[in-house]
Amino acid sequence: MTKDDIFKKVASTLVEALNVDKDQVSLESTLQGDLGAESIDFLDIVFRLEREFGIKIPRNELFPESIFQGDPDLVKDGKVTAKGISELRAQMPYADLDTFEKNPTLEAIGDLFTVNLITSYIESKLKKQAQAA
Repeated sequence: MTKDDIFKKVASTLVEALNVDKDQVSLESTLQGDLGAESIDFLDIVFRLEREFGIKIPRNELFPESIFQGDPDLVKDGKVTAKGISELRAQMPYADLDTFEKNPTLEAIGDLFTVNLITSYIESKLKKQAQAA
């Protein structure tokens, strides 16, 4: 399955889950800012993706809930520290953190969750699944 095939299925899943027009969904679309997803929608999206692609998505793997809760080494004065960025890279290797690193505020974390992030994540899961088979 090509990345474009994966994107088309992800886009279709998001259109259904979020009740948005397919023209609103591009690789760069953010789930919350552009597509209006709320935290409760993330669980529905995960279930739909699992069904659509025949994969298992462990809790907090695609959408980590609390990477920074209670750890002052990861966030200071509302900004993610260098150690926090490293933690993000470890937990979300499929995320594009380059833009986020320029202004790593807690408010900007939502912008990391894009259609491209989901597509890249699914692509990596499918590759691992194929290698294990």
